[in-house]
Amino acid sequence: MKKIMFLTGTRADYGKIKSLMKKITGHSQFRLYLFVTGMHMIPKYGSTWREIEKDGFKNVYHFINHDKLHNMDISLSNTIQGFSNYIHEVKPDLIVVHGDRLEALAGAIVGAFNNIRVVHIEGGEVSGTIDESIRHAITKFAHIHLVSNEESKKRIEQLGEDKNSIYIIGSPDIDIMLSQELPTIESTKDHYQIHFDNYAILIYHPVTTEQHLLKANIKEVVDTVIASQKNYIVIYPNNDSGSEIILKEYNRLRNLNNILIYPSIRFENFLTLLKNADFVIGNSSAGIRETVVYGIPAIDLGTRQNGRYHLPHKSILHTNENKQLIFKAIKTIEKSNSTCTTKDFGDGESDTKFLKFLEDGTFWNTSVQKKFFDLNK
Repeated sequence: MKKIMFLTGTRADYGKIKSLMKKITGHSQFRLYLFVTGMHMIPKYGSTWREIEKDGFKNVYHFINHDKLHNMDISLSNTIQGFSNYIHEVKPDLIVVHGDRLEALAGAIVGAFNNIRVVHIEGGEVSGTIDESIRHAITKFAHIHLVSNEESKKRIEQLGEDKNSIYIIGSPDIDIMLSQELPTIESTKDHYQIHFDNYAILIYHPVTTEQHLLKANIKEVVDTVIASQKNYIVIYPNNDSGSEIILKEYNRLRNLNNILIYPSIRFENFLTLLKNADFVIGNSSAGIRETVVYGIPAIDLGTRQNGRYHLPHKSILHTNENKQLIFKAIKTIEKSNSTCTTKDFGDGESDTKFLKFLEDGTFWNTSVQKKFFDLNK
């Protein structure tokens, strides 16, 4: 049996790869291994490793990669060391990483340095902030690229990758989004003790390259949320540098009856809440990816998602972190009847395409020796 090693460092990337891992579980040709680290291991962010245990995956290894200050460079170094030790014990045939987080970069580096084939999920996309540099760096270490769409494929070709190493399978989280097995809104509200009918969702992450602006920006956001007097479900930011500034500002929201704050929400429950929300506000990729699948309006704030979608988009409003501008965007959203949806990121069958890809014998002949493919030749 070939050993397939997945690596997850956040609630977000776990939601993206879960459907792929389920396809491997119990398969006669493959054995699944999972390296869990990053935000999953931080109590303040909900200790989301517990959600992975509830999902019943076997061969799960937990590793704490962060220091008290959450320095990204130190966390990267720690993850490389911990993951390297683990892969030398397991000796996987394939490493699968997702997206643009430091944990995925660590996995790609370790795989490349040890001549283990690395599969990168959702490369070739625009992330903004330091995440974009991380994503493209992972592409250069990875041997196989499973991308969301033709646009991403072209970007990876621009990075000098062999076009024969790039496969379009769509975004795996669409598999779960379009599933008929999502929890009901009633059960979700009951589980998370959500007492209001209508609500918006706020998710705001640090922009690591603009930390000097973060304190003022998040204050404008919180001021607007309070002034709007709407119901909000607020979800903690990721643990990038600057997250403490955001969390400190969120303290102003904690005793308000119309606002509920959560360190994390299980991915399937989050999708149910998203599907039934009035709108999403913030700078999370969920506001420009998942929302357009469900046709939910979104207000995208600041620069974090710059270039990741094509403006104008009927269901996405973009504005800066300014109270008057945000309030105007909320009023515009309220008057909008847009239910614009898209299939730009897949058709909900990424898991099936992924399994077929693994079962194809030609894939395993992919060389670990990479070279640059010049588009000008």
